[in-house]
Amino acid sequence: MSIKYAEKFGIVGDCPAMQQVYAMISQVAPSDATVLIRGGSGTGKELLAKALQRSSNRSDKPFIVVNSAALPEHLVESELFGHEKGAFTGAVNRRIGRAEAADSGTLFLDEIGDIQPQVQVKLLRFLQERTFQRVGGNAELHSDVRIIAATSRNLEERMKEGLFREDLYYRLNVFPIVLPNLSERKSDIPLLAEHFCEKFSKLHHRRVRKISERALDLLVNYSWPGNIRELENCIERSVLSATDDTIHAQSLPSVLQQITPAKINDQTGGDFTSRVEAFEREMIETALATHGGNVAAAARELNLTVRIIHYKIKKLGIEIRKFTH
Repeated sequence: MSIKYAEKFGIVGDCPAMQQVYAMISQVAPSDATVLIRGGSGTGKELLAKALQRSSNRSDKPFIVVNSAALPEHLVESELFGHEKGAFTGAVNRRIGRAEAADSGTLFLDEIGDIQPQVQVKLLRFLQERTFQRVGGNAELHSDVRIIAATSRNLEERMKEGLFREDLYYRLNVFPIVLPNLSERKSDIPLLAEHFCEKFSKLHHRRVRKISERALDLLVNYSWPGNIRELENCIERSVLSATDDTIHAQSLPSVLQQITPAKINDQTGGDFTSRVEAFEREMIETALATHGGNVAAAARELNLTVRIIHYKIKKLGIEIRKFTH
């Protein structure tokens, strides 16, 4: 059931927190209720907004995005509601805004917490009446849109600071959905990593097909402050730098390679010796996996004697039976 929901919504993830998100999508998507998506930067808020739109009664209508954080402050109102010719310097023609372009569809207001107070007043009126005026115009226009908003900001704190209107907050916060940080959904990291590996292998015409056990350990035990966006960038870079069909630990960014086995087990960090051992473990485990646990074949590939590789396998605590076919 969980995998079916993930596939239905086009989202990768199967952890309990995401199961709750899928249930909330199913509840609210068929309605026209305003949804406020909250979550850290890089958690996939626009992906969730698109999932809501695809599951709605407006799925075949426009999906228009306004990113307040990406627009210059003086252009937000014009982008949102449009402008008349001559409304300001550079306005050489009439232009319709995103709200007008989204008529009959869905308007996604991304990073709504960054919108400036003077535009908040006009946005509040639009949310209440679905009417607006273009910048420099007097005509009262109407747009039938479903509103989905998203923010990585603490709106409650911004209200206390006088930077976000309380009445606008309550208009937006009809049906809140909170996306967890990637550090709160560790069990999804292997699924996401494999998904991105396949995606970027195809995109860049590479033959990278798998991620080594050691590399997965590093991925799962990293804190991911940039969330899914950071993981996606990490896997793309690793696919491009891979020298064979596998993403190895040494292909990962240096910040991940600093997570040694000691740090994974007891969060104590590691010295030069432990890093060397981690590198040896990676190479030996990869060779064993390639040769189905055949130690002699793995030794030949690594240019080691059978005696030496057995010594290292014992020293590093590698379980050969995990690699036998």
